[in-house]
Amino acid sequence: MRVGVVGVGAMGTLHVRGYSGLDDCELVGLYDIDLERAREVAGRYQVHCFSELDALLSRVDAVTVAVPTPDHHLVGLRCLEAGCDVLIEKPIAVSLDQADSLITMAQQEGRILQVGHIERYNPAVEALADRVGGSPGFIEVDRLGSLAPRGLETDVVLDLMIHDIDIVHWLVDDKVVDIRGVGVPILTEAIDFANARLEFAGGCIANLTASRVSVNRSRKVRVFQPASYLSVDYAAQTVEEYRLSWAGGKPSGIETDSIDASGDDPLIRQLMDFVNSCTSRTSPRADGKSARQALATALDILNAIEARVK
Repeated sequence: MRVGVVGVGAMGTLHVRGYSGLDDCELVGLYDIDLERAREVAGRYQVHCFSELDALLSRVDAVTVAVPTPDHHLVGLRCLEAGCDVLIEKPIAVSLDQADSLITMAQQEGRILQVGHIERYNPAVEALADRVGGSPGFIEVDRLGSLAPRGLETDVVLDLMIHDIDIVHWLVDDKVVDIRGVGVPILTEAIDFANARLEFAGGCIANLTASRVSVNRSRKVRVFQPASYLSVDYAAQTVEEYRLSWAGGKPSGIETDSIDASGDDPLIRQLMDFVNSCTSRTSPRADGKSARQALATALDILNAIEARVK
């Protein structure tokens, strides 16, 4: 399978590196509107640098689209129309109309559309999903980081919190019935800090915090459910589980279980899923439908933040 990368900023370069190490595909080349940047990355990984997007698309079966978020829609459509399967970075787009357009185009062209919700491929999150029952009561998520020179064309909800919105929807298969949010622009004109409270029809509450102005980095999720409490560190790829132990039909204490899920790179696992989906023509784990759901909730959070300010 022949693959290419469109856009070689921070994330796109990671995709170039990832593909270059996979045996199940051939990295044909890359394209970026910044030709100097494209040549530098192409030289580093010894692949071809295309000066025109269409020239790359005519030579590959599938592409990663890692351009700035506002360009996801138009570039994604162009790649799908050219007959390529597409892995587009999160969020899928900046509006539901754009997301629907990409999903529809992929269906019409018979193409795979995967979205870069990379935490779905984090082994620690997989271990968490396996241990969450059907009715968690409360979920607490923190994603704190410092300002980086990427993703600043969008606010922190679409840049960072979208990851955790997607994971919460993966863990809680239920309808969101109420959303409250607060957001603060601090170092940029966009929202740099945000907190959202999601209430689901079944009663579960999810509290999500995202910041790109924190001194210390933290990516953690905690799930409280009947008879157990689970704590996950995304970065360390660890899971701590605390649950009731029973004896004679009665609770007798607390059992703890520590799971080390480290070692597997979520990005590589994401690319492997994409390659497998393209070759087997099966739906990827993070498909357009799930990405649209995360985007819809993210936009509702932004609307709740805006309503609070007025």
